[in-house]
Amino acid sequence: MKFLFDLGGVFFDWDPNHFFKNVFDDEERKYFLTEVCNDQWNFQQDAGRSIAEAESELIPKFPHYENEIKMYYKNHRKMIRGIFEESIEVLRQLKDKNYKCYVLSNWSAETFEGIPIDYPFMQLFDGLLISGEDKLIKPDQAIYELAKKRFNLDPEETVFIDDKLENIKAAQKMNFKTIHLINPKNIKMEIKKFLV
Repeated sequence: MKFLFDLGGVFFDWDPNHFFKNVFDDEERKYFLTEVCNDQWNFQQDAGRSIAEAESELIPKFPHYENEIKMYYKNHRKMIRGIFEESIEVLRQLKDKNYKCYVLSNWSAETFEGIPIDYPFMQLFDGLLISGEDKLIKPDQAIYELAKKRFNLDPEETVFIDDKLENIKAAQKMNFKTIHLINPKNIKMEIKKFLV
């Protein structure tokens, strides 16, 4: 068995609210993160669009939020409240037992820079596939195909772990074994089911 992990929601407690709660009151923050710098906008950077291009497209639409839009990626690291220790512990245990462990994550190439150095547990993985670097994104089938090829994965012998249901469903269509990780505290119990 091999293991293919997402990062956000599995290892990293990343959420723009962690940063913007100190910038806006609750109501305006909700508006800003659903209507201005929303998931769909961020998703395009995860798919490979540059931050400069993203900002230059959005600022003319919301000129009164120019400063706050520019804050988004400048403060990307401050949106990481912490890391989920249970997941790191599971990763260490899998590596101690010589299981191959890989990453398949939607993450902007620019904001991912330095992450593997600043978070030493990242060195434990046998390979990383970061969406922004390859300009492919989950749940598109192409990124799973690339992971299969790059890491020599047999989906029926690979467990894919992700917090987003749409990504899990896409993996299931390709016959990956899956864990829809709603709560990182449950990761040990969930992974145990796949260990012989």
